[in-house]
Amino acid sequence: MAWSPGDDRSGRASSAPRLTRRVATYQAIGSVAEAVARLLEQTWQPALLNGIELQFGVYQGKDFSAPMDAGVSVFVYQVGVNKVQRTLPPADPTHRRPLPLDIHLLLTAWAQDASAEHDILGWAMRVIDDNPILSSGFLNAAIPDVFRPEETVELVPAELTNDEVFQLWQVLPNSLQLSAPYVARVIRVESSLTIPQGGPVLVRELAYGTLGS
Repeated sequence: MAWSPGDDRSGRASSAPRLTRRVATYQAIGSVAEAVARLLEQTWQPALLNGIELQFGVYQGKDFSAPMDAGVSVFVYQVGVNKVQRTLPPADPTHRRPLPLDIHLLLTAWAQDASAEHDILGWAMRVIDDNPILSSGFLNAAIPDVFRPEETVELVPAELTNDEVFQLWQVLPNSLQLSAPYVARVIRVESSLTIPQGGPVLVRELAYGTLGS
C-alpha cells in the first residue's frame, strides 16, 4: 500500500488535513507578470517607432542596475490580499478558502532618449487599455495549468503618490524612470489542504451527574 501525507505509517487515514494534487495556482504571481510582458511583446510592431526592435521582460529589483536598451520591463513591486473577496467560498467545498490577491505591477519604458521613452510607455498603456482582460489560455502560456479554464485576470491602472514613487525609486538601483503602475486583480490562489470531514452524528450520549452539597 502506498503511503501519502495524511496517512499514518500503518496505512490508516488520519484526521489531519490531507495534501492532494491540485492546480498549482501558487505560481499565479509569476504567470501574471509573464503574461503582461508577453501581451506587449506580441502586440509590438517595429514600424511604430522607426523600426526599433523592443525588448520585453519581467524584472527583479537588481535588473534595474543594468536595464535593457529599449523596451518595457514588468516589475512586481507589491502583492496584497484583496479584503473584499477574502470570504469567498472555495471552488471545491472540501478545501480551504482561496487566497485572493492583488498584484501591483510597474511598467517601465527604456530607451536612449526621452522622446522614445514617452512613445513606448504611451503605446504600452494603450495596449493594456485595449486588452484589460487576460484569459486563462494566455495566462497559462508560460506555465500550464496555473489558472482554471474559466478564470481571468483584469489589469487596471493604479495610482502612486509622489512620496510612494520617490520611495520606490530610492530602493531600486537606478534613477527615476518613466513608469506606469497597474494592478492585476483578482488572483485566487487555491489551497491544496482539505478540510477534515467528520461523519454524521448517529448517537447522542449525555452524561448525568449530581451536584455536591
